[in-house]
Amino acid sequence: METSNITNQQKTEWIISSKAKTLFVSFMFIGVITFGITMITDNVRAWSSFLVSFFFFTSLALGGLFFVALQFLTKAGWSVNIRRYAEAMSSFLPWAFGLAIIFFLGAGNIYSWFDSANMIGHHALEGKMSYLNPTAFFIRLVLFFSVWIILQRWIIKASTLEKAKSIYDKAMKPSVIFLLVFALSYSLFSVDLLMSLNPYWYSTIFGVYNFSGLFQSALAFIIIFVVYALKKSWIKGFVNENHLHDLGKLLFGFTTFWAYIAFSQFMLIWYANIPEETVYFLNRFDGEWIWVSIALVIFKFIVPFIALLPQWAKRNPYHLVAVSVLILLMQFVDVYWMVYPHYSPSVVKFSFAEVGIFLGFLGLFLYTSTKFLTKQSLIPKEDYFYDESKSHEVVY
Repeated sequence: METSNITNQQKTEWIISSKAKTLFVSFMFIGVITFGITMITDNVRAWSSFLVSFFFFTSLALGGLFFVALQFLTKAGWSVNIRRYAEAMSSFLPWAFGLAIIFFLGAGNIYSWFDSANMIGHHALEGKMSYLNPTAFFIRLVLFFSVWIILQRWIIKASTLEKAKSIYDKAMKPSVIFLLVFALSYSLFSVDLLMSLNPYWYSTIFGVYNFSGLFQSALAFIIIFVVYALKKSWIKGFVNENHLHDLGKLLFGFTTFWAYIAFSQFMLIWYANIPEETVYFLNRFDGEWIWVSIALVIFKFIVPFIALLPQWAKRNPYHLVAVSVLILLMQFVDVYWMVYPHYSPSVVKFSFAEVGIFLGFLGLFLYTSTKFLTKQSLIPKEDYFYDESKSHEVVY
């Protein structure tokens, strides 16, 4: 992420160099070309890869908005000076809406229930036809994104007000509404895009499982943003190691929470031993997929858990970034693990097709996020809790 040098350390603006813009656009170009080529050679793989990256980055954007809404709801003072980065992540949502429409056009290639003929005659599926059909799927996509974007705009507008007390007066209502709506809408979003890949399978904890990964990865991305801005001296004197410590504690907590929910889902399905449920894990313990399953346990929980245990680890920016990058990579692998066994049972397929499409989404996500940051002061000095955040100190 190349940027211009800032001589004034108190300048709280995000600067994107022409090289950075070129890099982001290049990533997007690679993504489009890769998707086009993969569509010609294997359209099911193309749409499966599209789904993985689409769900991953949309979840990151929603995770950023969830973080912001949570801070307003609790009137948290410590996080004021790092709030902009989470807001920037949420700016991807309007673009994600457009990508959702594109995905709908090709969804019939990976969802068997798009063709009602595949549902008729199967007792377990016929009862789901009122929910699992293209029309209802499209309506829900449009409804979810419309509500998310409206609330995102409402929250961001309030967050950038110039009057200190007005910020919380204006931001509280949309934050409460978003958190209530988000709980149900994101669960259904996960069901629609991921669980329905196998219309026979169901898990009552699936929405919570995806939420745990969403917030874990969102915290990791916020940490990377904050550390980068610190190293560029854009927010020196406004954000310190105490903010990193709190972010590190949250990351540690949600790493543990993800493992708890993942184990709960597995244990309940294993103990009940119902064929309609166990098929999910049987497919992911078959062939080469068993190694991906093991890797998730090791690198998404065990390694980050141990790495974040020491107090110093949560205050060391380089250490935090290394752990955050690992978590983000494993979150992508987690979504890939939820999608690809339906496309390629027993055999793990990962090559330039998946990497190229991922780079396309990454370029768009970084472009929209950093563009948002260039339009706002990185430090909301007009915020009622600005002074509290600036002097934030963790007592331990």
